[in-house]
Amino acid sequence: MAMTKGRQREMLESVYSCIAVFFIFVACVELCDAATVVDVYRLIQYDISGVPFGSRLARLNHHVAYSPFIPGADLSRAVVIIPIREVNITFLRECITQKKALGGLLLLLPQKFNSESKDDSKEGGQMYKKEGMQNILTELEKLLINAAIPYPVYFAFEDEKIDAILAEVKKKDAIGQSPTATTGGYKAVTANPEPRKLAPATITNIQGWLPGLRTDGDANQLPTIAIVASYDTFGAAPALSVGSDSNGSGVVALLEIARLFSRLYSNPKTRGRYNILFGLTSGGPYNYNGTMKWLRSLDQRVRESIDYAICLNSIGSWNNELWVHVSKPPENAYIKQVFESFSSVAEELGVQVGLKHKKINISNPRVAWEHEQFSRVRVTALTLSELSAAPGLLESTGSLFDSRQFVNDTAVRRSVKLVAESLGRHIYAHPGKNIEIFADGSSLAINPFYIKSWLNFLSQTPRVAPFLSKNEQFISALKKELADHTVEVNVQQDVLDGIFTFYDSTTARLTIYQVPFFYMLSQGLYIYPIIQ
Repeated sequence: MAMTKGRQREMLESVYSCIAVFFIFVACVELCDAATVVDVYRLIQYDISGVPFGSRLARLNHHVAYSPFIPGADLSRAVVIIPIREVNITFLRECITQKKALGGLLLLLPQKFNSESKDDSKEGGQMYKKEGMQNILTELEKLLINAAIPYPVYFAFEDEKIDAILAEVKKKDAIGQSPTATTGGYKAVTANPEPRKLAPATITNIQGWLPGLRTDGDANQLPTIAIVASYDTFGAAPALSVGSDSNGSGVVALLEIARLFSRLYSNPKTRGRYNILFGLTSGGPYNYNGTMKWLRSLDQRVRESIDYAICLNSIGSWNNELWVHVSKPPENAYIKQVFESFSSVAEELGVQVGLKHKKINISNPRVAWEHEQFSRVRVTALTLSELSAAPGLLESTGSLFDSRQFVNDTAVRRSVKLVAESLGRHIYAHPGKNIEIFADGSSLAINPFYIKSWLNFLSQTPRVAPFLSKNEQFISALKKELADHTVEVNVQQDVLDGIFTFYDSTTARLTIYQVPFFYMLSQGLYIYPIIQ
């Protein structure tokens, strides 16, 4: 039967209504979408001998909630957002150990921790309740990197928009209203793919020489003193692991010491009768794997010429005391000589230097300090550090707290002064004498602007080895800088040994928007059935 004109008109009106509603819906999505878009940084994902650790997923597409501890709340499809300052470590530990189902976790860091923050802060880290925040972050990172977490975990920095969204979410949580498609709220979405295994990491070591002065007819090889610092990092969020103190401060001190002695060694009249070998090593967080490979690659005659090595580690956040860590007995001639020289200069600077002796266990492949890799090849070495005890494996090597705001330029300058003066007095045979070689105001003075600029550069450069390319820009910058002050600069690349497997997808863009259905209802845009 032919369709009547009235029926046709009714059908057309229905189609037009559907089209109109579709465009209204799209308009609402446009109005509601992207309440804010933020950069987020995923918790590291890695395996040790096949055992999983860290965040095992990356993609988010869930409603936003504030507290994971609402009694009876089903948050298996919710992204829980918590500012770091409000984190209850005990509850979070229970949440992880009891395998409470979450859709995801987003932890908000203070804006002061952002390397791109324009906020001024006091030198030396006297801000933002340093001790309390450091304790929270230390516990939090230790918890997160040592657990296998079956949902995405991200970090982001606080800002006004995300704070406003969180305030609204808190109000709903306070009345026990869990976020769902019917109650409305906000939704958090990332578009990044799920993580994939990375190829074995490449580690890059850089070395440079300042050759000593040979006298005519001297057939013997000159003795060598090595200055070494490991430059890479490891942290809960690889994309934020800049390690300003550990071990950016050690790297900067090495570069400044190389610059100072290059001025002396550039003139035959002031060139010492010692070779100085500078080494920037990789693989520090992974049992100083790069240091081991570098030492093994050295010519045996070079290795045997090393009187002693000074390893610089975390020297940018101390007040009055540094520690000399050794494996050989304190009675060892070189250890005794270096420590006495350090102590003499420290007294002149008004600071203290302590000595810590810990024998290495040859049967245990784990090393606590970089100098222990030297001890394993029978080279006398020590580590100078503000740390009185060695950190555990993968700890204190570029944590979330280890940012530029908490490194004291003065501490780095005093560390350089201590090492350079002690080294100079030994090389030029002025032990124990109150002779200032690198005096302020002289042509050999320590350059505070040089130290500051390199600290700033490294504090904006994440340096987690598995995520670095062979041609990484900052490695090229380190090589060029060392080449400006030393000769025979050499780069050694090798594969990171061991038991570690890492995964990609370390960063993402997170979009938080209001649920469109909730938004339309709140605006009175009701949708009625239009086709019977």
